[in-house]
Amino acid sequence: MSTDSSRRIQVPDELKEVLLQFSISYLVEQPPDLIDFAADYFNKLQANRPATGSTDNTADDNQSVNSQEGDAEPPAVQSTRRKSVFAEAYDPEADDDDDGATAVFPKTDEQRARLIESVKNVLLFRSLEKEQMNQVLDAMFERKVQPGDFIIRQGDDGDNFYVIESGIYKVYINDKHISTYTHTGLFGELALLYNMPRAATVQAETVGLLWAMDRQTFRRILLKSAFKKRKMYEELLNSVPMLKALQNYERMNLADALVTKTYEDGERIIKQGDAADGMYFIEEGTVSVRMDQDDSEIEISQLGKGQYFGELALVTHRPRAASVYATGGTVKLAFLDVRAFERLLGPCMDIMKRNIDDYESQLVKIFGSKNNITDTR
Repeated sequence: MSTDSSRRIQVPDELKEVLLQFSISYLVEQPPDLIDFAADYFNKLQANRPATGSTDNTADDNQSVNSQEGDAEPPAVQSTRRKSVFAEAYDPEADDDDDGATAVFPKTDEQRARLIESVKNVLLFRSLEKEQMNQVLDAMFERKVQPGDFIIRQGDDGDNFYVIESGIYKVYINDKHISTYTHTGLFGELALLYNMPRAATVQAETVGLLWAMDRQTFRRILLKSAFKKRKMYEELLNSVPMLKALQNYERMNLADALVTKTYEDGERIIKQGDAADGMYFIEEGTVSVRMDQDDSEIEISQLGKGQYFGELALVTHRPRAASVYATGGTVKLAFLDVRAFERLLGPCMDIMKRNIDDYESQLVKIFGSKNNITDTR
């Protein structure tokens, strides 16, 4: 009987990831009606899912979707608690306390290297920029545990979020063992995000080492960074004429899918002849678009803030027909991978196809023919 009960409690990794991302979106946007927001969110998720219906689970074995508080929360309990979960919602827009937002715990080079290894596959940290990731590393502190130590207890208030470096940890709900962590994983984040009591007990089975982060730092880094990222990208995308064809909510989804990449002066961003992996929007700086001719490269154009490149190779499904380099200093780009491109930019596809004619005209002026006209940007 207890075995059947344990099986009912177990939550698939895919469900944990979806619910975690939904929760962060809710906390960032602070909509007036939770039910309307949830219905809209999951309808969009259904509409934007890949045709295969699969999700990218590359790092599922080692990352934050293995939250045991997510595992531990029975559906019935969640439904009764949901209204109180957001009673003390964190408002990232109102939080202007950048100075003191995070604690700093000094670490040796060896400790920092171990911590980087422990958090490298944490889903929650994937969207953070380098500076924000350094804040995470600075703010985490070591906690050494002995066999029998209770890390969190069911019903307690959430204080810290934990990433496992080593050790074996058992998870209990109402004194029933439901699962075990072995030298990897993380737990404790949902109680911090939701302002809810711990939904499970986690106890050390062996000697181990955890990396911890306190509640306020956790919320500020994750929620505020997500909020800032969305606002910054929304402003960028609003300045791109091609994207006027998108609805506001479609631009918001696009903003959430973008990943910041930085390149130094002279560094190559795209190589002519490579397969297309995505497109780029320019946040800061200038890029030079060049094509091979004989034994040298000829500059086709320069692009600056608010412009974009790399999209036509995705439209035509051909290799890159030009190389793109950072020029004039550091260049900051927002990258959209090919899968997100196909999901999110369907309404803009006709506009991008029309642009091909413009690029053909540019190449004819330079090369005197239409050979190799694919993605000139």
